[in-house]
Amino acid sequence: MNDNYFNKTHFYGRLWMGTTFILMLLLPIVVGSYYDAHPLFADVFKGLMGVAPIFWTVALIEIITFTPMLGTGGSYLGFVTGNLTNLKVPCTLMALENSGYKQGTKEGEIISTIAIASSSIATIIVIALGVFLMTPLTPILNSELLKPAFDQILPSLFGGLAVVYVSKNAKIAAIPMLFMILTFSLVPSLASAVSMFVPVGAVIAIISARVMYKRGIL
Repeated sequence: MNDNYFNKTHFYGRLWMGTTFILMLLLPIVVGSYYDAHPLFADVFKGLMGVAPIFWTVALIEIITFTPMLGTGGSYLGFVTGNLTNLKVPCTLMALENSGYKQGTKEGEIISTIAIASSSIATIIVIALGVFLMTPLTPILNSELLKPAFDQILPSLFGGLAVVYVSKNAKIAAIPMLFMILTFSLVPSLASAVSMFVPVGAVIAIISARVMYKRGIL
């Protein structure tokens, strides 16, 4: 893996991200033009200002936090296909864990890219099946019997990852975990902005680890 690989990755990554961005903007423009239904700029701006700052902040945080984990190719692919927190990052971490390679290495770069590509393909297949099977499966998916299980999918996913990484770094993980547990227990409404607390937990972990290292605890 040399500079030529990274140069090509950046070139095609930027190309596809730019293309995706243009297509996302073209969709409402084309639909609005076809139906001759164009919203007023003032209404769009008012609605945008209510949600855009949150999404911009989360996007910046995810870029800073996730890019070192995903690698160059994985970052471009992951940010284009989306759903990083719930799918791409856990898949990458599990793939690196099972392969034995570390983040930031050449091998890790390849593994993370393959993991994200595989998860993207699987997601597309599942979504396609869901679209075709939505009508017959709706009564089953909305069943009160299955609702508790669906509510626990995300906690169980990250719980499984947490067990692996916390068990390996219990001392380092203790303080940020305690901080997060107390924060979300005392202010449950912050759960909707959980992505913004990822770098907060990272900073707390780094500072506490540094302090424990200086005192000979680590």
